[in-house]
Amino acid sequence: MPSDIYPDSGCRLPLPRREDMDEAGRAMFDRHSDPKGGTLAGLRGPGGLRMHSPKLAELENALNRYLRYGAGFSGAVRELAILVTAREMDSAFEWAAHETQALKDGVPQAAVDIVKHRRPVEGLSDTEAAIIRLGREMLGARKVSAGTFAAARKIFGDRGLIDLVSLMCHYQGTASLLAVFECQVPEGKPVLPR
Repeated sequence: MPSDIYPDSGCRLPLPRREDMDEAGRAMFDRHSDPKGGTLAGLRGPGGLRMHSPKLAELENALNRYLRYGAGFSGAVRELAILVTAREMDSAFEWAAHETQALKDGVPQAAVDIVKHRRPVEGLSDTEAAIIRLGREMLGARKVSAGTFAAARKIFGDRGLIDLVSLMCHYQGTASLLAVFECQVPEGKPVLPR
């Protein structure tokens, strides 16, 4: 482990201290600490990092909940979009947190492997292929072709496409946060090849 990593957090900042927070911050801290609180990584990772800025954590939590659960995406669509983002950002922590969840939520192993190993999308459903192409172009090439846009818009509609892109952007920001604070992948989690 790099020398500037705190053992309690696995990142470049220590875990936040509950006793240093106001009432709203303590409530958010408790949600992140609770294994049934709705976060995949608890305080180790982006949730714990954001708790160093409790108001930001509160706002991010509301956005994250909407994009993950309120936008109307199936678990498979949501988790595939997150995996594509993790792969395009080379975010090992995000990948480790979401690969198992993606499989539980119905993303086929073939789709996970295509994203993980940057393979062509042949053989996938139109929806899976559209998500992967959109993420690869948006995040990797930083330009989305008219064909990719039209295919994604046809599947998701205008609002759905806005929400899908926003979900990917949200996880792009999370990947950047994880990179700056060099969050380490917990032992025994899925590995993202370089």
